[in-house]
Amino acid sequence: MDNNEYREYRTGQGVPVSGSYICQSGKRTKLRKDDTFPACPDSGNETFWKHDTLPS
Repeated sequence: MDNNEYREYRTGQGVPVSGSYICQSGKRTKLRKDDTFPACPDSGNETFWKHDTLPS
């Protein structure tokens, strides 16, 4: 596994690798490389995102 899969990313940062990501509130979304991490889909506030390593 790549170390980037364990790293947390903040709203506004660039997405390093395309894939599924999960935010602090547990919402999953698919993002593409070079997208920008969005605000939380639940609250609309800034959040932290992690690469979702669970099967889709």
